[in-house]
Amino acid sequence: MAWKALILDEAQGTGHPDQRACYTAGPVQGNSMPDRAQRILKDVFGYDAFRGQQAGIIDCVAQGQNAMVLMPTGGGKSLCYQIPALLREGVGIVVSPLIALMEDQVATLGELGIAAVALNSTLDAAAQREVARRLRQGEIRLLYLAPERLLQERMLAFLQTLPIALFAIDEAHCVSQWGHDFRPEYMQLGQLATLFPQVPRIALTATADQRTRDEIASRLQLEGARWFRSSFDRPNIFYRIAPKEQPRQQLMAFLATQKGESGIVYCMSRKKVDALADYLNGQGLLALPYHAGLPAEVRMANQRRFLNEEGVIMVATIAFGMGIDKPNVRFVAHLDLPKSLEAYYQETGRAGRDGLPATAWMVYGLQDVLFLRQMMAASEGDERYKRVERHKLEAMLGLCEETRCRRQALLAYFGEQRDAPCGHCDICVDGVETWDATEAARMALSAIYRSGQRYGVGHLLDILLGRDNDRVRTQGHQRLSVFGVGRHLGESDWRSVFRQLVIRGLVDVDVEGHGGLRLTETCRPLLRGEISLELRRDRRPAGQGKKYAPSAASQLIGPDERQCWEALRQLRRRLAQEHAVPPYAIFPDATLLEMLRNRPDSLQAMSRIAGVGERKLERYGTIFLQLLQEGAGEKPSALVNSAISLADRPCEAVALAGSGLSVLQIASQLQCTEDAVYRWLAEAISDQQLTVEQVVSLPPGVLEQIQDLFLESDGALPSVAMVAGQLEPAVPVGVLACIRAALQLEFDS
Repeated sequence: MAWKALILDEAQGTGHPDQRACYTAGPVQGNSMPDRAQRILKDVFGYDAFRGQQAGIIDCVAQGQNAMVLMPTGGGKSLCYQIPALLREGVGIVVSPLIALMEDQVATLGELGIAAVALNSTLDAAAQREVARRLRQGEIRLLYLAPERLLQERMLAFLQTLPIALFAIDEAHCVSQWGHDFRPEYMQLGQLATLFPQVPRIALTATADQRTRDEIASRLQLEGARWFRSSFDRPNIFYRIAPKEQPRQQLMAFLATQKGESGIVYCMSRKKVDALADYLNGQGLLALPYHAGLPAEVRMANQRRFLNEEGVIMVATIAFGMGIDKPNVRFVAHLDLPKSLEAYYQETGRAGRDGLPATAWMVYGLQDVLFLRQMMAASEGDERYKRVERHKLEAMLGLCEETRCRRQALLAYFGEQRDAPCGHCDICVDGVETWDATEAARMALSAIYRSGQRYGVGHLLDILLGRDNDRVRTQGHQRLSVFGVGRHLGESDWRSVFRQLVIRGLVDVDVEGHGGLRLTETCRPLLRGEISLELRRDRRPAGQGKKYAPSAASQLIGPDERQCWEALRQLRRRLAQEHAVPPYAIFPDATLLEMLRNRPDSLQAMSRIAGVGERKLERYGTIFLQLLQEGAGEKPSALVNSAISLADRPCEAVALAGSGLSVLQIASQLQCTEDAVYRWLAEAISDQQLTVEQVVSLPPGVLEQIQDLFLESDGALPSVAMVAGQLEPAVPVGVLACIRAALQLEFDS
């Protein structure tokens, strides 16, 4: 294939258990830079066209210029540095904040045939030395490092001995002390500009207000870099926000629409995470906890299950999420209020990264506001920092109490205007009812004032509703003129009034005391009757009669397609287990859905499916194609068993070769191509399950000639494509791959 002829190298990889056939040699040669980038996009990643500003970013960095990229989660940031790294000489260095993110990307790139390695604390000394050797040999195209390791004096000195294609600083908002994921080590990355002045740098983030963007540019010495700012809009996400009444029942009503789907539920505290995970498991759901208080091995095991299994719900604090690239997260739920719109946007952006429908669901209450304000008051930092944090919380609360399209409000916060309502949020779909709350608000304000401006909502409700209890009598509040004046409204209505008064700034909270409410100067015009007040009328919460519609994602698969869809996912899951990668590294849901809809009837048709590049077509095309063809037959009930048997064919091929069958005989028996058999057998040779003599049968002297051609180079073994071009008559590429795999074993030893 064309791409392989350029840069395919069949060397065994390090850092991923199955990295034969990895792209390691120099940059793609040929026509203009955009043409070469387009070629990589199609041949390697399997996509026909770039999205948004991807093409401009890639061309900028590939030409050696610096870039600042602001692109929403799921917008395709990774391609913006992965493709330039393949276009340029040397290794691309990716600065990543989490080991999980590094390993996830390395696994995904390995399935694409790209030699990528994560150098971190999980590798022992021998493995780290092997990575260093491969870097010196030019066998690695992308190297993932945490900022702490990158900035070690020894590491910087080593990198200065290598040709560097680029530096990519992912999650760049960590640079900023104002960012919601502040990480001090990121602030030192500006020295890369001095140490590597000729190497282009690209900083990427999904969330950054103007203040954070300015600080990123300053800290990283990227003031002169080209800015690329994509739309913050994630049109596939449905936003739904409701007041918190009975949070567990509300959550269960929502989860009933997400059966079998993977999602994340965020809670504010570790205690809440543990309790909610236990509760959900008790309700028959598969829920796993994740927070910083759990042992590291438990967190890692739970995260691995979330990535590798279907239908897992991760209940977590904000300690979970950064770097989670799982594309088929169908929902993100918040059972507590995030402290900023940046945090909310970042966390909800973990849903629907594959572009398919997803939901961002949240409930919030006055207690969330009180808790967050108390946290801010007690936090370290100067008054300027606290003022910024208070502003961010107020913006978050504003979104909750919004009466216009939520997407319009969210985009406006990030400086992006949307002319028309989105039609894809709860306000657009359900509408918002408001009511004249002027008199009710005056009653609430009067109750706060007359009781001494030192009581919380619970006691104020007792006064307004006329509850003649011990606490009211102890304080003598049954004698207040406002005692019992609010009986015309229910308790939930009054809680809504107090919540909205706090959020609008008419009432303040004594965060340093016991959460008592007090009046602010802004409430005076309302008390004097100079203005009126319209408030939202809260809808009846789900769990008390409200039923959510089934998720849009679940409606994508029709009843007649369900069995084939599950068979495709089961086949993917089985292959993922064999290759020790997450299922989406084989194919994401969006690719499986396109297969299901288009039903390709040939490998050529399969190659036109988005997400099926040459490497994956060669490796998985025939298996999935056969499953889809069986799905059109008369016995769809056998699809799942068929999927399992198809996934077992590589093992069967190895066993048959060991028993003496030829490649032609194996291909006939397993009903697959000879190329597929050769690929499976080459992998078996690399794993020392077979010898080359058991697989390859050539005329006398030809095997030695081919071995000599592979061994002529002083450095790494040349690619199969390079040797194939020197042979007359031609020898099948599969034969060469098997010979090279055997030589690589000797070469490594």
